[in-house]
Amino acid sequence: MFNKPRGYITTVSDELGRKTVMDLVDVDARVYPVDRLDKDSEGLLILTNDGSFANALTHPKHNFAKIYRVTVRPGVTDSVLDKLRNGIEIDGRKTAKCDINIISEEEGRTVLEFILREGRNRQIRKMCEAVGLKVARLKRISIDPVKLGTLKPGKTRRLTDNEVKKLLRSSNPSDKTD
Repeated sequence: MFNKPRGYITTVSDELGRKTVMDLVDVDARVYPVDRLDKDSEGLLILTNDGSFANALTHPKHNFAKIYRVTVRPGVTDSVLDKLRNGIEIDGRKTAKCDINIISEEEGRTVLEFILREGRNRQIRKMCEAVGLKVARLKRISIDPVKLGTLKPGKTRRLTDNEVKKLLRSSNPSDKTD
C-alpha cells in the first residue's frame, strides 16, 4: 500500500514529465498502481506486480467499498446530501447510490465521508460540482478491509498476508475459506 500525496499523478511514467507516484516509491520489486487517484487527491493506493491480483481488485463486479474523506465548500444541506446519496448524472450516466456521512461541519465548510462501490473518473469531484459544491480536499482512507491508518504521505508498507486474503475473499465472495 502507498499513501499518495497531492501533486503526483497515478501512473508509472509520464510523457509530459509530471511527477508520478513512482517517483516516491522505493520497493525492491517493479510495481504499478492498481487504480487511480487524480493529481489533486491523496490517500490509499495499492501497488502490485501481480496482474491477476490487480484484476481481482479492479473488476467492477467485485464492488469494493472505497471510503473517502472529502472537505467541501460551502456547507451542505439535507437536499444536497439526498441528491448525492441517490446518484448524480455525470458524463451522461447516473452514479450508483452511495453512503455519505457528515464527519464535521463549520461555517462554509463540511467534511464528508463518501462510501463508493463504483469508481468512475473523478467521480466525487464531478458529483460535488453537479450540486454546487467545491472539493477542497479528497483523501481515500480505505479500500474494503485495507485502511490507510497512520501511513505517512509518500510512504509504502507491505500489505499483510491477512489483508491480501481479505481483499481476495472480498473479490470472490463464494470463496470464504481461510
